[in-house]
Amino acid sequence: MIRSVLASVKKSDETFALIDPGDRIAIGISGGKDSMCLLYAMHLYTKFSRKDFQIVPITLDLGFPSFDVGPVKEYAASLGYDLYVSDSKEVYPILLQHTKPGKHVPCSICSRMKKAAINDVAKKLGCNKVAFAHHRDDALETLWMNMIHGGSVSTFEPKMRLDRAGITFIRPFIFAAEEQLVALAKEEHIPVMAKTCPADGFTEREYCKQMLRRLYEERPEAKTNLSTMLHDPSSFRLYFDHLEYPNPENGHLTLKMLWGAEEAIEYACFAKEHGLPDILPKHSHFLLKKDHETVGILSFSLQNAHEIAIDTFAYHGIDEREAASMLRHFESYQSRLINPLLFIFRDEHIPMEEESGYRKGMPPHAEIRCKRYAR
Repeated sequence: MIRSVLASVKKSDETFALIDPGDRIAIGISGGKDSMCLLYAMHLYTKFSRKDFQIVPITLDLGFPSFDVGPVKEYAASLGYDLYVSDSKEVYPILLQHTKPGKHVPCSICSRMKKAAINDVAKKLGCNKVAFAHHRDDALETLWMNMIHGGSVSTFEPKMRLDRAGITFIRPFIFAAEEQLVALAKEEHIPVMAKTCPADGFTEREYCKQMLRRLYEERPEAKTNLSTMLHDPSSFRLYFDHLEYPNPENGHLTLKMLWGAEEAIEYACFAKEHGLPDILPKHSHFLLKKDHETVGILSFSLQNAHEIAIDTFAYHGIDEREAASMLRHFESYQSRLINPLLFIFRDEHIPMEEESGYRKGMPPHAEIRCKRYAR
């Protein structure tokens, strides 16, 4: 079984470029089968991957009753590592304070606090990455949880860079099945800590786990197809590819959200032909359309809960009155989602200042044209 698990680690590394030479990777260990198997698999991967990287096993003592880290320490030592145990006992009392009557401790708060704690420890120990043991089945359960409760088709990412923390999360087991890890722990006699979380087995994740288990029993092909779907962009045919919002002031004008490569290539060719700016990284974008043909772009970023910065507003083939209407349409659309809302225009080539309603000197953005929108 270890060969198949290591093959999944290698596949995830080669597919998502998880590990780089020189990495110092903190292995987040809860003591459960998944994280203990991750420690063992990553230990072996340091030896045969031909990549020069280090691993540092870390456990958080969250203050849960019956927490006993002894077996984990002994196992880490048998592999040649000193387990770092972080004193994070303040977490459990905080969870109890936020627990509603008749409910279990809140998983979302626990997750955020654990990630913040392990980030701090990882940086303290000189690590640039943190590896979590989430596997393929976890990813599918999270997908269903987000669809049911969050209205979003999303799951956690194989690799996620946290710029502010200076840490990258990686998930080397993203292609591994839970049943593989169960078998690995048994075959290799890997010790597993008793579960300490009082919510274990009573969460929405458990509901989705059982729902998917029933689905797999009736439709065995579903597991492979669902997991393949997560990393196959050609399988997605959803509405967001076609989101295009008509302008109520001018029926010839629309705003189309830029999501995929096709729209990005379309705009890149248009921009090159007419000398317009390139697409800004780490921004959201609307293509400006006239009669459904691209005539420009609006790039923006959310600064905080009630502030949007417009960093690019560029166009060709429409006049300034039409451009002003495009800008008002964007403002109206965003203000329906966020209100009150402050728009900050950073593009120095802002047109039609009087028509658009932007003005200079609105503190604290003295050199930036701003506009407030509130109903």
